[in-house]
Amino acid sequence: MKHRIVVLGAGYAGAYAAGTLARRLSPKDTEVTVVNAEPDFVQRLRLHQLAAGQEIEAPQLADVFAGTEIRLRLARVTAVDPERQVVAVADADGVGELGYDTLFYALGSHGDDRGVPGVAEHAFDVAARPSALRLRERLDSLEKRGKGVNVLVVGDGLTGIETATEIAESRPGLSVTLVARGELGAQLSAAGRGHLRQVCDRLGVAVLEHTSVEAVEATRVLCADGTALAADATVWTAGFTVNPIAAASGLEVTENGRIVVDRTMRSVSHPDVYAAGDSVYAVGDNGRPLPMSCASAGYTGRQAVDAIVGRLTGSKIANTKLEYPGNHISLGRRDGILQMVDDEGQAKPTYMGGRKAARIKAAIVRMSLWATSHPTFGLPKRKHHLATAPKACPAEKTVA
Repeated sequence: MKHRIVVLGAGYAGAYAAGTLARRLSPKDTEVTVVNAEPDFVQRLRLHQLAAGQEIEAPQLADVFAGTEIRLRLARVTAVDPERQVVAVADADGVGELGYDTLFYALGSHGDDRGVPGVAEHAFDVAARPSALRLRERLDSLEKRGKGVNVLVVGDGLTGIETATEIAESRPGLSVTLVARGELGAQLSAAGRGHLRQVCDRLGVAVLEHTSVEAVEATRVLCADGTALAADATVWTAGFTVNPIAAASGLEVTENGRIVVDRTMRSVSHPDVYAAGDSVYAVGDNGRPLPMSCASAGYTGRQAVDAIVGRLTGSKIANTKLEYPGNHISLGRRDGILQMVDDEGQAKPTYMGGRKAARIKAAIVRMSLWATSHPTFGLPKRKHHLATAPKACPAEKTVA
């Protein structure tokens, strides 16, 4: 039987990996199956724009993988059993199992409520397409009320900054406040922080620094200092966490559930499992863990694919660079910040801001979408055979 490669997740890392594996490995020896809960590709980098009211392209995965011989299984992953080499899935037709010989784990991350009471019940987020659309509907209804409507964005990371400025620019009738646990733009250079403050002032975004949120209610947020902030919509952007499936499976993971891998993105506990994107704990070339980001998904995805192809075909495995050069932040559609970092992950003194930075960020996003929508473009046409004969294995089982 063919060597079965199962890719979990069709985000930036998973979609790239599936297409590349299908192009580089002979279909006579291997079969590639992608498991994803949604039928379309989600541009996670632009979900704050979707929430703000803009139309964001969502290519159908069936179209993305057309002509690649990739099998697409639209189902939710419920468990992974690395000892039996099976993945449990569920869809509208019931539950089932997919067997694998090589597993590529790229289930990504989702919003982290950090255990704060009321977040799950009352807050919105932009961590997934359905939640971003729910926020969009809420903002639509709030705009109809007119003035005096308060939107509270909690979280001073890049997602919080992009979300607050995007909403403020797209919906000027709403009052937007950004709640920062520390100093606004602490990850930026002094000049970059100054630019960010100017943009917030221009867009009318109020900023509350050094403010910790202890609870979220339907119409307000309670802070650690006893302050209550009125909120007609609270947007929670205070961090991300990974899916608990990896930790529950018995794979070796970190305390926060990210899969521990070697330099080639291969699980240190189960050698037939590879991981990439937000799901993986990967140490960069500077000795520091790579942050959750689209750029990290690209680097870790390429390294994992090179390792899988190399080991299956008996060829040399190249080391892909593992670095994080900087932060690209959109501040609405007409402004942005490009902040490069050094080998220690600290912001360099200079930055780029304004329309040029916004255009570069937009180009990066367009390039990411195009590359995902054309997963085999530019790859060698020669398909490699496996170095050894694939082992026999049971077929897929489905239980209604």
